[in-house]
Amino acid sequence: MDRFRAMHVFVAVVEAGSLSAAARRLREPLTNVSRLLSQLEAHVACTLIDRTTRRMMLTDAGRDYLKTCRQVLEDLERAESRIAGQSTELSGELAITAPVSFGRLHVLPMIASFLDAYPRINARLLLIDRIVDLIEEGIDIAIRIGELPDSGLVAMRVGTLKFSVCASPSYLAQHGVPASITEITERDCVTFAGMAGGSRWIFKSKRYGRKAVKVRSRLSVNNAEAAVEAAVAGVGITRVLSYQARSALEAGLLKPILERFEDTPIPVHLLYRPTRSDNPRVREFVQFAAERLRAQSALR
Repeated sequence: MDRFRAMHVFVAVVEAGSLSAAARRLREPLTNVSRLLSQLEAHVACTLIDRTTRRMMLTDAGRDYLKTCRQVLEDLERAESRIAGQSTELSGELAITAPVSFGRLHVLPMIASFLDAYPRINARLLLIDRIVDLIEEGIDIAIRIGELPDSGLVAMRVGTLKFSVCASPSYLAQHGVPASITEITERDCVTFAGMAGGSRWIFKSKRYGRKAVKVRSRLSVNNAEAAVEAAVAGVGITRVLSYQARSALEAGLLKPILERFEDTPIPVHLLYRPTRSDNPRVREFVQFAAERLRAQSALR
């Protein structure tokens, strides 16, 4: 058994979610993928993935072994890159994660441009609003919005955003424009679970300081796009990140309110593991992405 090849297959099966998907991704016959996975399990003398006709699930041993496999394969790739030098054309796979709406609007077009510039690189994009473990998920680079906890990851700041509190002109005409933060508690609001605090809105400004209010959630949704659409429809006031409401604000479908209470910038970072810093694909994409994100007016 080629152990490195079997480990590569194991990682691909986990990331792809099935044997058949891994086979397509690796461009290998399904029988080869199944055989190598079985041989690897026989070699380590335990089941790594519980497999049924309907689903697959990592065992506890498989979860531990997955981290080891990823680290070993990364170390091998890093060593081969050093030996080969950087004069060769970049190739291989990049795995990137970003928040859902930010990733769709800003990261996906950027990845498309990067792939066009580097035909031998393939990419895997995970759009998800929760914080993922880069090692556990096999991620090379993460784009994250907000203050960062201590994590041991390399962070590169690429821009800032801000919160925007807004409502439709018709709603404001009917119910009046709030002149202070406390007046929001008397209005209908549209909240969503993805926003920190949910129905507890925290305002931060240099002049007025930090103020928190508990708003009345007339409608709660599970993503920012739905919150913006509900606000446009006149359901109530919503609070989203600036880029999420930008189109509706520019079109006059929403009007910003209470801007003087909300002027604290929210950082946007590119993150990657220190062990990936000498990977030429990661270095090139980080530089490529940083230049383009910093140039976007939405990130100022």
